[in-house]
Amino acid sequence: MPELRKDPVSGRWVIISVERGKRPTDFVSPLQKRRAGGFCPFCPGNEHTTPNEILSFRQPNTPANGPGWSLRVVPNKFPALQIHGDLNKRGVGVFDMINGIGAHEVIIETPEHLHSLSTLPLKAVEDVLWAYYFRLTDLKKDVRLKYVLIFKNEGEVAGASLEHTHSQLIALPIVPQRVREEMDNSKKYYDSKERCLICDVINQELDSSKRVVLENAHYVAIAPFASRDPFETWVLPKKHESSFAPIDKSFSSLADILQKVLKQLDKVLDTPPYNFMLHTSPFKEEQNEYYHWHIEILPRLTKRAGFEWGSGFYINPTLPEEAAKFMREAKI
Repeated sequence: MPELRKDPVSGRWVIISVERGKRPTDFVSPLQKRRAGGFCPFCPGNEHTTPNEILSFRQPNTPANGPGWSLRVVPNKFPALQIHGDLNKRGVGVFDMINGIGAHEVIIETPEHLHSLSTLPLKAVEDVLWAYYFRLTDLKKDVRLKYVLIFKNEGEVAGASLEHTHSQLIALPIVPQRVREEMDNSKKYYDSKERCLICDVINQELDSSKRVVLENAHYVAIAPFASRDPFETWVLPKKHESSFAPIDKSFSSLADILQKVLKQLDKVLDTPPYNFMLHTSPFKEEQNEYYHWHIEILPRLTKRAGFEWGSGFYINPTLPEEAAKFMREAKI
């Protein structure tokens, strides 16, 4: 029988439709393999085709905006928001408006066109996480900005316009609704029980182990109880951390578990397209006892239709417990 499951963090409801259930072998991955050849603005030698870099990790004595880099961060050539200008909050009757001020940046994760986060050397994955942290730390100095959402679109189906592996960030003058919903639900739980909601979720999942995909000393990966999509996976610090930051001044453990999860998804689902999002506390609420930062990974295996868009429900044809089991058993 189908189940309705409520996600305690966001408050959303999900339909787990067992009758429509799918196993990993039922999913056909629409992600095409990366191909060599052709022009790519993110490949070495084409740095002149992108805006000037904001941050780069590169070999000694190599000039900015030229070859010799292992990672680059550049402004998005077609930004969703602009960095220059005033917010100019205003209203017309019942309608509120604000200028589109913010930042839109691209993290080019490697010079190697055929690699992905799951196939890069582990040190390169760690560098990507450091780049996220450095950009977050820098952008929060801008008093106009309240939040930075870091995300990755892997594959055309997931929204990537270029196949060269990269992620993006958009800095906003407001806190996104989905993050605010998580914050508000977490705050209500803390006010009632004086405990972090996500810490309680982590402890319960570790105790039962049914939906635990992978863990190491500092992090755990789980299939959420109310997963929106087949093989949705969250990566979370085991101890309470309200804002994204290196544990013990290192991202090595996070890079390790994140890459292993992506390798498991590649193995089980034949290199699927996916999105991932980093949810962390807003700038003005960075240190708190009630919210717990995490990474949400969503393979793009199903399509939204009229019921989903009209109701706000998600229909997931795969049990999270079964998805977690397949991932645990994947040989990587």
